[in-house]
Amino acid sequence: MTLPTTRLCRAEIGFCRYSNSRGIEKIHPSRNPPSGTRQAAKPLSMIFEKSWQSGEDPGDWRKGNIPHLCAWEDHGIDPPRSYARAHGGPGGDLRQPTWLHKGKSCLTNLVAFYDEVTTSVDKGKAMHVIYLDFCKAFDMVPHSILLSKLERYVFDGRTVQWIRNWVDGHIQRVVVNSLMSRWRSMTSGVPQGSELAPVLFNIFINDIENEIECTLSKFADDTKLSGAVDMPEGRDVIQRDLDKLEKWACVNLMRFNKAKCRVLHLGRGNPQFQYRLGDDVIESSPAEKDLEVLMDDKLDMSRQCALAAQKANCILGCIQIRVASREVILPLYSALVRPHLEYCVQLWGPQHKDMELLEWHFSYEDRLRQLGLFSLEKRKLRGDLIAAFQYLKGAYRKDGNRLFSKAYCDRTRSNGFKLREGRFRLDLRKKFFTMRVVRHWHRLPREVVEAPSLETFKVRLDGALSNLI
Repeated sequence: MTLPTTRLCRAEIGFCRYSNSRGIEKIHPSRNPPSGTRQAAKPLSMIFEKSWQSGEDPGDWRKGNIPHLCAWEDHGIDPPRSYARAHGGPGGDLRQPTWLHKGKSCLTNLVAFYDEVTTSVDKGKAMHVIYLDFCKAFDMVPHSILLSKLERYVFDGRTVQWIRNWVDGHIQRVVVNSLMSRWRSMTSGVPQGSELAPVLFNIFINDIENEIECTLSKFADDTKLSGAVDMPEGRDVIQRDLDKLEKWACVNLMRFNKAKCRVLHLGRGNPQFQYRLGDDVIESSPAEKDLEVLMDDKLDMSRQCALAAQKANCILGCIQIRVASREVILPLYSALVRPHLEYCVQLWGPQHKDMELLEWHFSYEDRLRQLGLFSLEKRKLRGDLIAAFQYLKGAYRKDGNRLFSKAYCDRTRSNGFKLREGRFRLDLRKKFFTMRVVRHWHRLPREVVEAPSLETFKVRLDGALSNLI
């Protein structure tokens, strides 16, 4: 376990943003902390070190206040479990947590999973994708089982003891304005308000894929299972895996919300087979949201484009009605509108017919030129190339080794980093991120692809984009 140094504590304090509102703890953040706050970094690091060495933590670390919206349906009942939200939806951080795994994000999860699915469908295979939903996943984690798994994964005794003290001694209360409920001990769940909570949940759920034969993809509490069903044996394998997952949930005192579990049938001639999870039949669905991206049974992203446009236009309409100043509209547009149009756009990248839907509110090129903004098409291409750089040279390189392969090229006029272009049969595969980005990557100048860092790549890419569209 790496202990936070004075330098690390000072850096974390520096990450606080003055634009954030105060939470229920009434602590006001600041982007530029005063010298007194900076001086707190050293004693904070000493407290962390002392706490870990002794296996105990300060009492205040084990207390949590829960906003009233997280209380039991606002009925005023004190919750015995944690009501932590490990990641937000649109309007918050658009579900882009970076603390779950290094080099992992919603985008890498979706691209890796659907790259395999679209490859199989392109080969003419019928695929079934089952979307699974846990009941209050972060609230139901039994402490005893979590701690036993920590020991099984060979965490050192001091770390396990520190986590045991932090988890078992955690208490919470509900706060409504200035009214507070009585303190209650947690009986299960991972504590609220800490980045350690999703890390502990990942450790707890890590063994769910043991003995699973199909492709199982998990991202925090979002889990999905896929397999080819051309032959009856494929459907039997999926059903066996579902039985194993139900058994895992029972052994680990977790529950699936079976009313929200769905199966998506992909590919032509797909047998509409029914699966069971325990005693309940999993209902089929023509479309399902996966990490807030709408996937349908034809893998056509037009519905996702329409949904993103609807959300963005509603927010943009509110901004235009209430704000007249250009200096205010631009940052509001970047902060509130663009995230809906660009969240995981590498997966559902709109085509020309959908781009008109997303760009209808501009009169377009002249206004963009006046505002100094890129078009959505150019920003989409920019996002594709940045993601490609991450897969090839950056944080996503581990996944990139599987998704892309470098091709030998002795042409002196190339950029020196040529990728092998995959073959495809269907348009849905042709338009998929790992296929379409290769052609654009080959058109980049050598000085762009040879950028030593992501930030340098972005700067050089912006200079080169004017020649690509």
